[in-house]
Amino acid sequence: MAEKRYLQAVTIALAAVNIVLFLIIEITTGSTMDSNVLLKWGAFYTPYVQQGEYWRLFTAMFLHAGIQHLLNNMLLLVALGITLEPLIGHIRFLAVYLLGGLAGNLVSFYFYAKNGEAVISVGASGAVFAVMGALIWVIIRNKGRVKNLSLMQMAVMLALSLYFGLVAANVANTAHIGGLTAGFILSMILYRKPKTAVISQETE
Repeated sequence: MAEKRYLQAVTIALAAVNIVLFLIIEITTGSTMDSNVLLKWGAFYTPYVQQGEYWRLFTAMFLHAGIQHLLNNMLLLVALGITLEPLIGHIRFLAVYLLGGLAGNLVSFYFYAKNGEAVISVGASGAVFAVMGALIWVIIRNKGRVKNLSLMQMAVMLALSLYFGLVAANVANTAHIGGLTAGFILSMILYRKPKTAVISQETE
């Protein structure tokens, strides 16, 4: 029972870090919607990264512009993470989240810099899409289903997530695509299918 209690420990910890940091910024500065405030806390800004502040590609993953932005990402993170983390393990899950999120920001940086765009960007969506990509691979490896989640359900979730990203204003869709792709590839490398069929919860 004790082991089961901590199966999603990293998922909960990551969500907690994002929420606590959001609250600290809100309390100490009054607004997470202020671009100057976000820049001081480590937002990704194309010119600053070009000047060598590469750490912003990492810190930006833990910053959010407003409560809705935070809640959207954290709800999706928890919904996906509580399924994926027990299947691939804590360390691998953390690797997918951090490396996938970083990859998403790197892809965004490449396209912004290529197009000469000076963009301020924050949010965990690249990392969350990495988790989604990783879970898609796990489902594929397990014949289209893990627990109560099917490949079709994941496809619908992915399509809706990408659609809302495309129609919403000020969304870094390049980070979504980059994170999704990185998460899928990382899962191909890190995931090991269990020898016994213990994943499905379906009953005959």
